[in-house]
Formats: sequence, C-alpha cells, structure tokens
Amino acid sequence: MRCSSQLEVSSLLFFFSFVVLPLLLCPASTQVRADEEGFISILVSDEGLDFAKDLLVHRAVHSIIPLQLPQIERYVKIPLVGRVHVVLSNISIDGVEIDSSYVKTGEGGIVLIASGATANLSMNWQYSYSTWLVPIPISDEGSAFVQVKDMEVGLTLDLKDLGGTLKLSVQECGCYVEAISIKIDGGSSWLYQGVVGAFQGKIVSAVEEAIPQKITEEILKLDALLQDLPNKIPVGDVASLNVTFVSDPVLSSSSIDFEVNGLFTAEDQIFASKYPHRPQTTSVTCSGANEMIKISLHENVLYSASLVYFNADYMHWLVDKIPDQALLNTAGWKYIVPQLYKLYPNDDMDLIISVTAPPLVKITKQGIGATIYTDVIINVLDTGEVIPVACISLVINASGSAHILRNNLAGSIRVEHLSAF
Repeated sequence: MRCSSQLEVSSLLFFFSFVVLPLLLCPASTQVRADEEGFISILVSDEGLDFAKDLLVHRAVHSIIPLQLPQIERYVKIPLVGRVHVVLSNISIDGVEIDSSYVKTGEGGIVLIASGATANLSMNWQYSYSTWLVPIPISDEGSAFVQVKDMEVGLTLDLKDLGGTLKLSVQECGCYVEAISIKIDGGSSWLYQGVVGAFQGKIVSAVEEAIPQKITEEILKLDALLQDLPNKIPVGDVASLNVTFVSDPVLSSSSIDFEVNGLFTAEDQIFASKYPHRPQTTSVTCSGANEMIKISLHENVLYSASLVYFNADYMHWLVDKIPDQALLNTAGWKYIVPQLYKLYPNDDMDLIISVTAPPLVKITKQGIGATIYTDVIINVLDTGEVIPVACISLVINASGSAHILRNNLAGSIRVEHLSAF
C-alpha cells in the first residue's frame, strides 16, 4: 500500500471526532484469565442489605401464603358431656403481616429477624360424642378463625463460594409464637372453651414447625437458582464477561464483599494473560449517593476488553459517511491541500482507521487514562479504484471518569493529548 505525505497533519483535525470517539467508546472485553483472583469487587453496604432484606421478607411472605398445616385431632374431656372427638382440618395460614425486621452480618453468617408479626389462620372444625343418656352419636361442624400474635421468625444463612457459584444454605431457622386467639363460628360456648384449652398448644406448635419448614424449602429453591446462574455473560458475538466468584463472600458487621473474576474472554477461546500482574490493587469505584452497592473495577478488566477486541480484529473502521459529507470529497480540501485536488478533482474519499496495538488503560486516583495507537489511511476513490494518498499515525492520550447518574452508570471522556506522525 502506497502512503504519501501530501496531506498536512493539520487536516486530521477534521477527522478527529471520527477517530477518537469510536476508540474510547468501544465496548470493554478481554481474553485474559485470572488465576483465582477477583478483578471486580462488589460491596453491598448495610443500606443495600436492608433493601435486600425487604425484598426477601416480601418474597418469603408471598411464598408462604397460603400455607397448609397438617390436620389436628384429639379427644377432649368436657365436663357434663364426657369424651369428645374433635378434628381441625383444612388449616391454612391465609395472611401474614410483619411489623418490623432487621438484618445483620458477621462471621456467623447472615441473620434475618422478623418480629411483631401476626398471622391469620382459617380452619374447619368437627366434633362428635355420645353419652349413656344419648346413645346416638352427636356431631356438629363449622369453621374457625385464628390470629397468631407477636410472632417472631429468625433465619441464619450461610453464603459460600462453590466452584465459582454461590452456595446458599440455612444454618438455623426458627419461629416463636407469643399468643393466639380463636374465634369459633357455630357450636356452643362449651366447645369454644374445649378447643381453646385443648388445641391452643397444638395450633401454636403447628405454626412454629410449618413456617421454618416452608422458609427452608424456599431457600433451597433460591439456592438452585443461584447454581443455575451462568458463569459468563456474552457481550455481543465476540467476548464474554467472566462472572465466576473466586472466593467466599467476606461478611463484616455492616457489609458483604463479593470478589468476581471480572475479566473478558474471547467467545471461541481463552488466552493466557499477556500483561504483567501488578500486586497493588489499582481500581476505579462507582458508588451512588446512598452507597447501597459499590463496584470496583481493576484496570485489568478494561485492558482485557481492549485485548479481546484487538485480537478479534474489531478495532478497524471504514469511515465513508459523515455529517458534513463534503469533507469526504477532494473538493472540500481544495484550499487545504491544493495538490490533492489537482491530482484527483472532485473524487470521493474514505478513511480507514486501525488501532495498531491493544489500547493501554491506567487507573489512578484522578480517573481512567488510556493510550491509543492508531493509523489513519486516507483513500481517494478514483473511477472505481481505491488509491491510498496518506497514512498518518496517531497517539491519543485520553482520560475519563465514571459515576452513577440516577439509575445508570455514566461517565465522561476527554482527550488530553494528540500526536500525529
């Protein structure tokens, strides 16, 4: 390919926006693989834990309702009546309201407490008895409503890394009921007293056993969902983001810290790291005003992106359409480079922009910096023939920063220095 110096370096300013922006806005991806190191750190603060707790409590309540309890039956001795067979069936918890809840973390795990809760139960009752005065069995049936008061539910969870995925398990789960009230629909006062005296403890025990059992079942379902989460997230057709966990979450008194591999890999293969590992943690952190979640990215995450797309030959662009299309015609350069117009009058032009090496990314306290090496080839399209007329090498030094804007991750980019050769 023939390159000439007929175009002045100053002419690059017309094409600057078409060179710099595509490079700096190129999606991050890389083919580097870390050996059990996390290059993305996710810190869930106490505000984030409290938000997650509210979601978990909401999910737990909706998963419990309705909750069917086992049938209860027994013989009750009623004064002046004798031995009465009473059966409580179709016992169902139809509603639960949580007065307050809190979550705390530590070496013992994640502890979730819901207190001051009430639960509404519905059931059917049936009794039968006979006496020596009335040898024919006497029976009746109806419904009853029970309100469980001042209930407290406690749950302790363990969260571990299991081969790159999170393993969620229940260490402890318990339920305590302070008191209940029973309202009988139908029957007589003697029956009400008999049910309250004989079945209060049975109903309380059934509630205290059923709720922890149901919660444990739901945690097992949640754990199964965690196990099914993918260990990589495709980014287009070229790269994937490695989202495997590399260590157990670190639980402090006010936060949980997750370490994720976080590097980009090529879809077809994984290349070994081509950059020296830096022992110090150079990273950029994004956090919102409430700081519910903090995300820290090591610069190797960004470099891995550039490496993947560079190796995939994606850092090449053909520019043949721009807002001011006249600039892609030699007539637009008539007074800038007269010789070009004289050789190729009124011919269309295009640009071929190629990154010649993986962009270098550095993260400092001031923000994100990048150095991009690029070649720009200017072609003239003359009677169907593509003629290279200039080849210019650029070194672009740019910087940027990331921040949270409402619910989005945003950032800014500026060019610090541009050199042309």
